Amino acid sequence: MSHDAPSSISKERERLHGLISAWVIPTVPPPAWRCAAAAVIAVAAAILMRFALLGLSGGVGATQPFFPAMVLVTLYAGWRWGLVPIACGAAFGWWLWGGRYGEAMSEDEIATMVIFLTSAAVTTVVAEGLRGAVQGLARARLEQRDAEVRLEVVQSAAGVGPWDWDIVTDTLHLSPSARRNLGFSPEEPVDWPRMNAAIHPDDRQMVTDNIRTSVRQGEACEVEFRLADLSQGERWIHARGQVLQNEAGRAIRMVGLNFDVTKRRRDDERLRESEARFRSLADSAPALMWVSRVDGQREFVNRAYADFAGVDYDAALSLDWRTRLDPEDLPGILKGQIAGEGSRKPFSLEGRYRRADGQMRWLKSFSQPRLDPGGAFAGFIGIAFDITDAKQAEADLAGVNELLADRVEAAVAERDAAQAALFQSQKLEAIGQLTGGVAHDFNNLLTVIIGALDVVDRNPADEARRNRMIAAAMAAAKRGEKLTQHLLAFARRQPLRPEVCRIDRLIAESEDLLRRALGDAYSFHLRLGGGVRNALVDSSQFEAALLNLVVNARDATPAGGEVTIETRPVTLPKPVGELPAGQYLRIAVRDTGSGMDAETAARAVEPFFTTKPPGEGTGLGLSQVYGFARQSGGSVDIETRPGQGATIAMLLPIAAATDPDASEAAFDHVAGQVPARVLLVEDDPQVAELVDAMLHDLGHTVVRAGGVDEALDRLNADKTIELVLSDVIMPGGRSGVDLAEHLATARPGLPVVLCSGYTGGDQGRAQAGAWPFLSKPFSLDSLARVLTEARVR
Repeated sequence: MSHDAPSSISKERERLHGLISAWVIPTVPPPAWRCAAAAVIAVAAAILMRFALLGLSGGVGATQPFFPAMVLVTLYAGWRWGLVPIACGAAFGWWLWGGRYGEAMSEDEIATMVIFLTSAAVTTVVAEGLRGAVQGLARARLEQRDAEVRLEVVQSAAGVGPWDWDIVTDTLHLSPSARRNLGFSPEEPVDWPRMNAAIHPDDRQMVTDNIRTSVRQGEACEVEFRLADLSQGERWIHARGQVLQNEAGRAIRMVGLNFDVTKRRRDDERLRESEARFRSLADSAPALMWVSRVDGQREFVNRAYADFAGVDYDAALSLDWRTRLDPEDLPGILKGQIAGEGSRKPFSLEGRYRRADGQMRWLKSFSQPRLDPGGAFAGFIGIAFDITDAKQAEADLAGVNELLADRVEAAVAERDAAQAALFQSQKLEAIGQLTGGVAHDFNNLLTVIIGALDVVDRNPADEARRNRMIAAAMAAAKRGEKLTQHLLAFARRQPLRPEVCRIDRLIAESEDLLRRALGDAYSFHLRLGGGVRNALVDSSQFEAALLNLVVNARDATPAGGEVTIETRPVTLPKPVGELPAGQYLRIAVRDTGSGMDAETAARAVEPFFTTKPPGEGTGLGLSQVYGFARQSGGSVDIETRPGQGATIAMLLPIAAATDPDASEAAFDHVAGQVPARVLLVEDDPQVAELVDAMLHDLGHTVVRAGGVDEALDRLNADKTIELVLSDVIMPGGRSGVDLAEHLATARPGLPVVLCSGYTGGDQGRAQAGAWPFLSKPFSLDSLARVLTEARVR
């Protein structure tokens, strides 16, 4: 049963008593005028009661009516105002006993007056004490109500719901929070049958048995159960209760609380699933894996770990590996383990351990610190690999080397031949990898271009699709152009596209990329002192060269080392090596690695030269950096000593900052073309057809020739030709530069533009001459710009 109704009646009665107490004995002292009014009203009531009951005759009951007045005034306003009815009562008695006639009081009347004053004083003191007690009780009741409200707020916020079961009367009381947890409304009556119905059918018997056992044995009851209402999904409730007994040891009451643990249950389930997945993954790994706590005690090992040790899971957790270590390796392993665990940083160990079958196996372990959700150190997670076979191969190789050393001249000759073969193999491997990658990239780009053109050819009337396909083909072609630039840089034949760049800004913008390439195992520092100084470089190739230097520094530096990039201006008062005198920016990458000896440093920029093991490097990184620096008018400087790291610096000439002409940048060269008769000299028919179409789009009339001799014939036959656009590389033994040089003498006023996609052969002569040069591939805007430049020279 529930005692919610009697509880509401009790609360209503308590509220009424509180109102009466607050009206008669206010907790806050009333103002003086109210106190005075209360005193006057009380005295007047006492006098009226005397006149109404006894009139003015006789002295009987002269002071008695003032006792209620003094009690009420004292309770309402305090003892000071309670003196007013006392004084008025004494004055009224004197007046009634003879004072109105000018007569003196008799002895009996004086004695009665003394008794009145004494009784009145005692009554006032008692009333004042009662007033204080009632006010204290009111304050305590208010504080209790505030505490109950705060408790209810805390319980509601925490989801904790207190409950109380009177076992004797079988009365169950649930707090609002307890009702909310169990799905009951605030006013809904709750008894044990309803309570039992709210529990999931599969859990009812378990809950009942727990409660009965607790009541019978007088022990605490703690149980978790599901609710029957599944409208909000499965919900779990945790309930705990304490049994109270009387003097005879009989259970009379159980008090406790409940709270919703659904989220914890779901989190526990997800955690169990995650642990199961991790265990399954770890057990399937062929390497030994373990997880340790802060104190070093292992709390998890995988199947390979237990199988290697030849023990079960629990025994593997507490296995002392010192009993399995080779005695020769034990001191070094212990020292490394103590240092590694003390540093709480990643560390690695290598030693020989006895396997379950008795064989000694080489294990190489890697331990990584792990953190708890709060970021605090929680222990290590480790993995170990069996490297016995690799060690044996290493030992076999060492034996072969010793054998070769014993054979003196024959062994030296054989080794030299092997090194030469390896050197050639590395060259072929690098070229093969490069060719395969380029072929793959170009096949992808050609797939886009051919596919887009095919779609345009099949759907000539679909303008929207045609525009999308043309845009896709154009983007693929530009990617092909960029790929070609990287290939030419690789071969040191890329015509750079230099522009005045602030070097410090380029490095700062590339900091994130450089940090990612370096990795978290190294410290990285930037010390940029170039300021506002600029250099004339191709920005993308500069970034690639700097990245090459950082990667080389990383590969030469052990984990935990430092890599620093520094920039500063330097002045060469006289030529130094390949560099003329002048002002340069020095961009240096310094590492704390093993360094190089003088012989290695002298060969560092040679193509295909590398100090890395076979298969780990092609020897092209520093070669590319050197090629970029030389093409940019600078050079590379190497400072290094064995064991003291290395500093590799690019020296680039300082260039003055230039502001582009706004009017030139805004000029539209395509719209500004003046129609002319152009001789196009191109031996490739497809390229000639495309350039012919581009020239026609610019409004020009085109005359075509497939070689130098044919071009000269066309020029001799057609004197109206106003401009010559010629490829550099031509068949027949004569190049476009030969044609330009011939026309400079034969027709000195005829503008000539040279173009090429190849950077060898006569390109140096072409760029050194006075003719505008256009690199293939080129856009319509680039063609229009160079034609305008040629005609205004």
